[in-house]
Amino acid sequence: MASMPCSSNFTSPIFSFSKSNPPQSPSCLSVSCSGSSSIKSLLGSSNSGFFQHGFALKAGIFSGFSSNSPSQFGFFATAATGKSIYDFTVKDIDRKDVPLSKFKGKVLLIVNVASQCGLTSSNYSELTQIYSKYKNQGLEILAFPCNQFGFQEPGSNDQIKQFACTRFKAEFPIFDKIDVNGPFTSPVYQFLKSSSGGFLGDLVKWNFEKFLVDKNGKVVERYPPTTSPLQIEKDIKKLVAA
Repeated sequence: MASMPCSSNFTSPIFSFSKSNPPQSPSCLSVSCSGSSSIKSLLGSSNSGFFQHGFALKAGIFSGFSSNSPSQFGFFATAATGKSIYDFTVKDIDRKDVPLSKFKGKVLLIVNVASQCGLTSSNYSELTQIYSKYKNQGLEILAFPCNQFGFQEPGSNDQIKQFACTRFKAEFPIFDKIDVNGPFTSPVYQFLKSSSGGFLGDLVKWNFEKFLVDKNGKVVERYPPTTSPLQIEKDIKKLVAA
Protein backbone atom coordinates (compact mmCIF):
# COMPACT_ATOMS: atom_id res chain seq x y z
CA MET A 1 0.00 0.00 0.00
CA ALA A 2 1.23 3.47 -0.78
CA SER A 3 2.07 5.74 2.13
CA MET A 4 -0.97 7.48 3.55
CA PRO A 5 -1.37 11.13 2.47
CA CYS A 6 -2.94 12.01 5.82
CA SER A 7 -0.12 10.95 8.09
CA SER A 8 3.62 10.57 7.86
CA ASN A 9 3.36 8.02 10.68
CA PHE A 10 1.53 5.46 8.56
CA THR A 11 3.91 2.53 8.20
CA SER A 12 1.83 -0.53 7.34
CA PRO A 13 -1.74 -1.75 6.89
CA ILE A 14 -1.92 -1.78 10.70
CA PHE A 15 -0.96 1.43 12.50
CA SER A 16 2.00 1.18 14.83
CA PHE A 17 0.98 3.94 17.24
CA SER A 18 1.38 3.83 21.00
CA LYS A 19 -0.03 5.93 23.79
CA SER A 20 3.42 7.20 24.65
CA ASN A 21 4.18 8.13 21.05
CA PRO A 22 1.01 9.41 19.38
CA PRO A 23 1.06 10.57 15.77
CA GLN A 24 1.82 14.18 15.08
CA SER A 25 -0.88 16.38 13.64
CA PRO A 26 -0.90 15.67 9.92
CA SER A 27 -0.76 18.32 7.26
CA CYS A 28 -4.06 17.93 5.50
CA LEU A 29 -6.63 19.69 3.43
CA SER A 30 -7.81 22.90 5.06
CA VAL A 31 -11.52 23.57 4.96
CA SER A 32 -13.76 26.54 5.32
CA CYS A 33 -17.19 25.45 6.36
CA SER A 34 -19.74 26.88 8.64
CA GLY A 35 -18.58 -2.01 27.57
CA SER A 36 -16.98 -2.01 30.62
CA SER A 37 -16.74 0.92 32.99
CA SER A 38 -13.23 -0.11 34.05
CA ILE A 39 -12.06 -0.34 30.44
CA LYS A 40 -13.74 2.95 29.65
CA SER A 41 -11.95 4.55 32.57
CA LEU A 42 -8.62 3.15 31.40
CA LEU A 43 -8.94 4.12 27.73
CA GLY A 44 -11.20 7.13 27.79
CA SER A 45 -14.21 7.87 25.63
CA SER A 46 -14.42 7.99 21.88
CA ASN A 47 -13.60 11.69 22.15
CA SER A 48 -10.25 10.97 23.80
CA GLY A 49 -6.95 11.27 21.99
CA PHE A 50 -6.50 7.52 22.15
CA PHE A 51 -9.49 6.76 19.95
CA GLN A 52 -9.41 10.00 17.97
CA HIS A 53 -6.10 8.89 16.46
CA GLY A 54 -7.48 5.47 15.60
CA PHE A 55 -4.99 3.49 17.64
CA ALA A 56 -4.69 -0.21 16.92
CA LEU A 57 -6.58 -1.58 19.89
CA LYS A 58 -6.53 -5.36 20.12
CA ALA A 59 -6.49 -7.95 22.86
CA GLY A 60 -3.03 -8.10 24.37
CA ILE A 61 -1.95 -4.57 23.44
CA PHE A 62 -1.70 -3.63 27.12
CA SER A 63 0.47 -5.26 29.71
CA GLY A 64 -1.69 -7.50 31.87
CA PHE A 65 -4.15 -8.48 29.14
CA SER A 66 -3.47 -11.79 27.49
CA SER A 67 -4.09 -12.18 23.77
CA ASN A 68 -4.95 -15.79 24.60
CA SER A 69 -7.88 -14.69 26.73
CA PRO A 70 -10.31 -12.89 24.40
CA SER A 71 -12.99 -13.08 27.08
CA GLN A 72 -11.17 -10.26 28.89
CA PHE A 73 -12.06 -8.10 25.87
CA GLY A 74 -15.45 -9.70 25.35
CA PHE A 75 -17.18 -6.54 24.25
CA PHE A 76 -14.62 -6.16 21.44
CA ALA A 77 -14.89 -9.77 20.30
CA THR A 78 -18.67 -9.93 20.11
CA ALA A 79 -19.81 -9.45 16.54
CA ALA A 80 -22.90 -7.43 15.77
CA THR A 81 -25.94 -9.69 15.71
CA GLY A 82 -27.11 -9.22 12.17
CA LYS A 83 -27.35 -11.43 9.13
CA SER A 84 -27.30 -8.57 6.67
CA ILE A 85 -26.83 -4.82 6.62
CA TYR A 86 -30.62 -4.49 6.59
CA ASP A 87 -30.87 -5.59 10.22
CA PHE A 88 -29.50 -2.26 11.46
CA THR A 89 -30.92 1.18 12.10
CA VAL A 90 -28.65 4.24 12.10
CA LYS A 91 -29.13 7.96 12.59
CA ASP A 92 -28.78 10.35 9.69
CA ILE A 93 -26.92 13.66 9.77
CA ASP A 94 -30.06 15.25 11.27
CA ARG A 95 -30.13 12.50 13.93
CA LYS A 96 -33.27 10.88 12.62
CA ASP A 97 -33.52 7.09 12.69
CA VAL A 98 -32.97 5.42 9.33
CA PRO A 99 -33.56 1.66 9.01
CA LEU A 100 -31.04 0.37 6.50
CA SER A 101 -33.75 -1.99 5.26
CA LYS A 102 -34.92 0.99 3.17
CA PHE A 103 -31.95 0.22 0.89
CA LYS A 104 -32.99 -3.40 0.24
CA GLY A 105 -32.24 -4.48 -3.30
CA LYS A 106 -29.60 -1.80 -3.81
CA VAL A 107 -25.82 -1.99 -4.06
CA LEU A 108 -24.21 -0.05 -1.19
CA LEU A 109 -20.82 1.61 -1.00
CA ILE A 110 -20.22 2.44 2.67
CA VAL A 111 -17.37 4.78 3.58
CA ASN A 112 -16.12 6.57 6.71
CA VAL A 113 -15.55 10.19 5.72
CA ALA A 114 -13.63 13.17 7.10
CA SER A 115 -13.61 16.83 6.08
CA GLN A 116 -9.97 17.73 6.78
CA CYS A 117 -7.99 14.82 5.36
CA GLY A 118 -5.59 14.82 2.42
CA LEU A 119 -7.88 12.20 0.87
CA THR A 120 -11.01 14.33 1.27
CA SER A 121 -11.10 16.28 -1.98
CA SER A 122 -10.38 13.37 -4.33
CA ASN A 123 -12.70 10.95 -2.52
CA TYR A 124 -15.68 13.28 -2.21
CA SER A 125 -15.28 14.36 -5.85
CA GLU A 126 -15.09 10.79 -7.11
CA LEU A 127 -17.89 9.57 -4.84
CA THR A 128 -20.07 12.30 -6.30
CA GLN A 129 -19.14 11.20 -9.83
CA ILE A 130 -19.85 7.55 -9.11
CA TYR A 131 -23.16 8.32 -7.42
CA SER A 132 -24.32 10.53 -10.26
CA LYS A 133 -23.49 7.79 -12.78
CA TYR A 134 -25.02 4.78 -10.98
CA LYS A 135 -27.71 6.06 -8.61
CA ASN A 136 -30.44 5.37 -11.15
CA GLN A 137 -29.03 1.87 -11.66
CA GLY A 138 -29.40 0.88 -8.02
CA LEU A 139 -26.34 2.29 -6.20
CA GLU A 140 -26.46 4.07 -2.86
CA ILE A 141 -23.42 5.58 -1.16
CA LEU A 142 -23.66 5.76 2.64
CA ALA A 143 -21.19 8.18 4.23
CA PHE A 144 -20.40 7.95 7.95
CA PRO A 145 -18.36 10.85 9.38
CA CYS A 146 -15.72 9.75 11.89
CA ASN A 147 -13.26 11.80 13.95
CA GLN A 148 -11.03 8.94 15.13
CA PHE A 149 -8.20 9.46 12.65
CA GLY A 150 -6.05 12.52 13.28
CA PHE A 151 -9.01 14.64 14.55
CA GLN A 152 -9.94 15.23 10.90
CA GLU A 153 -13.73 15.37 11.30
CA PRO A 154 -14.05 17.78 14.26
CA GLY A 155 -17.10 19.73 13.11
CA SER A 156 -20.72 19.46 14.13
CA ASN A 157 -23.19 17.51 12.03
CA ASP A 158 -24.47 20.77 10.54
CA GLN A 159 -20.94 21.80 9.56
CA ILE A 160 -20.23 18.39 8.03
CA LYS A 161 -23.47 18.49 6.07
CA GLN A 162 -22.82 22.00 4.79
CA PHE A 163 -19.25 21.12 3.80
CA ALA A 164 -20.18 17.99 1.85
CA CYS A 165 -23.30 19.36 0.20
CA THR A 166 -21.99 22.83 -0.62
CA ARG A 167 -18.39 22.18 -1.56
CA PHE A 168 -18.80 18.80 -3.25
CA LYS A 169 -22.53 18.83 -4.12
CA ALA A 170 -22.92 15.48 -2.37
CA GLU A 171 -26.40 14.06 -2.89
CA PHE A 172 -25.83 10.68 -1.28
CA PRO A 173 -26.93 10.06 2.32
CA ILE A 174 -24.64 11.31 5.09
CA PHE A 175 -25.15 9.97 8.59
CA ASP A 176 -24.47 10.89 12.21
CA LYS A 177 -20.82 10.96 13.31
CA ILE A 178 -19.77 7.58 14.71
CA ASP A 179 -16.85 5.49 15.98
CA VAL A 180 -15.60 2.79 13.62
CA ASN A 181 -12.98 1.29 15.99
CA GLY A 182 -12.75 0.70 19.73
CA PRO A 183 -15.30 -0.23 22.39
CA PHE A 184 -17.87 2.29 21.15
CA THR A 185 -17.86 1.09 17.55
CA SER A 186 -21.18 1.56 15.81
CA PRO A 187 -23.01 -1.78 15.46
CA VAL A 188 -23.20 -1.38 11.70
CA TYR A 189 -19.40 -1.12 11.57
CA GLN A 190 -19.04 -4.13 13.86
CA PHE A 191 -21.05 -6.00 11.25
CA LEU A 192 -19.08 -4.65 8.30
CA LYS A 193 -15.73 -5.52 9.84
CA SER A 194 -16.73 -8.95 11.09
CA SER A 195 -18.26 -9.76 7.69
CA SER A 196 -15.04 -8.94 5.85
CA GLY A 197 -12.74 -11.10 7.96
CA GLY A 198 -9.80 -10.29 10.18
CA PHE A 199 -8.96 -10.72 13.87
CA LEU A 200 -11.89 -9.38 15.92
CA GLY A 201 -13.22 -7.97 12.67
CA ASP A 202 -9.92 -6.17 11.99
CA LEU A 203 -9.55 -2.41 12.22
CA VAL A 204 -10.59 0.38 9.93
CA LYS A 205 -7.21 1.80 8.97
CA TRP A 206 -7.94 5.47 8.16
CA ASN A 207 -10.45 7.85 6.65
CA PHE A 208 -12.21 6.71 3.46
CA GLU A 209 -11.97 2.95 3.89
CA LYS A 210 -14.71 1.42 1.78
CA PHE A 211 -17.09 -1.56 2.03
CA LEU A 212 -19.04 -2.78 -0.98
CA VAL A 213 -22.35 -4.49 -0.17
CA ASP A 214 -24.42 -6.44 -2.69
CA LYS A 215 -28.18 -6.33 -3.28
CA ASN A 216 -28.71 -9.01 -0.63
CA GLY A 217 -27.07 -6.94 2.11
CA LYS A 218 -23.84 -8.97 2.18
CA VAL A 219 -20.34 -7.48 2.26
CA VAL A 220 -18.56 -8.60 -0.90
CA GLU A 221 -15.42 -6.46 -0.87
CA ARG A 222 -13.39 -4.16 1.37
CA TYR A 223 -10.98 -1.52 0.05
CA PRO A 224 -8.17 0.36 1.84
CA PRO A 225 -8.32 4.15 2.14
CA THR A 226 -5.89 4.68 -0.74
CA THR A 227 -8.20 2.87 -3.18
CA SER A 228 -10.16 5.62 -4.89
CA PRO A 229 -13.84 5.33 -5.77
CA LEU A 230 -13.05 5.38 -9.50
CA GLN A 231 -10.72 2.40 -9.05
CA ILE A 232 -13.63 0.29 -7.83
CA GLU A 233 -16.12 1.45 -10.44
CA LYS A 234 -15.78 -1.86 -12.31
CA ASP A 235 -16.87 -3.80 -9.20
CA ILE A 236 -19.83 -1.46 -8.68
CA LYS A 237 -20.84 -1.83 -12.31
CA LYS A 238 -20.91 -5.64 -12.05
CA LEU A 239 -23.07 -5.59 -8.93
CA VAL A 240 -25.64 -3.10 -10.17
CA ALA A 241 -25.97 -5.13 -13.38
CA ALA A 242 -26.41 -8.45 -11.52
